[in-house]
Amino acid sequence: MIAITRIRYALTGKNIGSGWMYFYIHFAMEVLCYFCIKQQTGPGSFLWLFPLAYDVLAFVPQALVGYINDRFPRFNAALTGTIMMCLAAASFRLGILPGRYPALVLLCAGNALTHVGGAQVTIRSSRGRLSHSAIFVAGGAFGVITGTMLAKTALPYSVVILFMLTAIPFIIIAEKYKEPDKSAAQLCSGFDYARQDVPAAAVIALSCMVVMLRSYMGFCLPLAWKTTSLHAVLLYAAMGTGKAAGGILADAFGVKKTALISAAASLPFVLLGNKIMLVSLLGIMLFSMTMSVSLALIVSVMKSAPGLSFGYTTTALTLGVLPIFFFGSSSYAVNSVILSVFTVVCLAAFALIIRKDVKVNAQSQIYS
Repeated sequence: MIAITRIRYALTGKNIGSGWMYFYIHFAMEVLCYFCIKQQTGPGSFLWLFPLAYDVLAFVPQALVGYINDRFPRFNAALTGTIMMCLAAASFRLGILPGRYPALVLLCAGNALTHVGGAQVTIRSSRGRLSHSAIFVAGGAFGVITGTMLAKTALPYSVVILFMLTAIPFIIIAEKYKEPDKSAAQLCSGFDYARQDVPAAAVIALSCMVVMLRSYMGFCLPLAWKTTSLHAVLLYAAMGTGKAAGGILADAFGVKKTALISAAASLPFVLLGNKIMLVSLLGIMLFSMTMSVSLALIVSVMKSAPGLSFGYTTTALTLGVLPIFFFGSSSYAVNSVILSVFTVVCLAAFALIIRKDVKVNAQSQIYS
């Protein structure tokens, strides 16, 4: 009963509405972006170049965008980004801009702005809790697979653009949670998960390293069972559910316990689930739970810069993906070794930089 009570409080904590609203906004954004990317990707060298350009242009600049938005918190980055993405999608269909790459740049810039806007709102409103940003981030996984599947249909661009526009009311409402009159340092004072005796630079570096390694590991997961579109949907659903659950469980039971247990427990499930879908999906859920922890650690040592903190994680995420575009292995044995070694490295990093969980009353902690 105590466990259920803690989870319930994590799911209904103060300002949790910001997380759920940005879950939908993030979902709609990725539906639009991946619909466009998959529609525009064709045969030949363009096949890998376009997605590569998207990953770099959409995610690496988020550190700079976050830094600027930290300095100007009243700027509604998500609203601006949404309008830019809709214009880019219209250009893909109508040729408003000269060629696909200018439209891609506009799409990526809008994506970066909207991501940072979501991070600002959910981090600043969370009072040091992880659930808000974890739920926000989780929406992206569901959006990626939905946009990918819709791109295979005859659905017109106009429908996807209109769907993205339905996020605007939520963006406007969610902005009220940001409290721009208060300093970020004041609003983020509850983020205190990094060990005090570890230098801030080391916390940032090791947290980014974990994000980078886990990003690369995601492409090493043995998935012999994934042979149909339904399997792909279940895979992304497990990723999204795991990302949200990681933040919720961290709030309910402690950041360090959640990070170490989920990272360690995921390994046997993903290795043994190569041909067993349910075992693999459970492993992928566990594997995905640490995303919010890495972000919370960086915010803990950069309380005045939540946007830049989030941008560091997205840059690390991209650096982890980049090698996949150029080389990789389909060998189960090789990937099993990579997963095992990298898991040990991530566990060591978490053990080093995360402070001991403090035993607190669940209700007072989450509602404070």
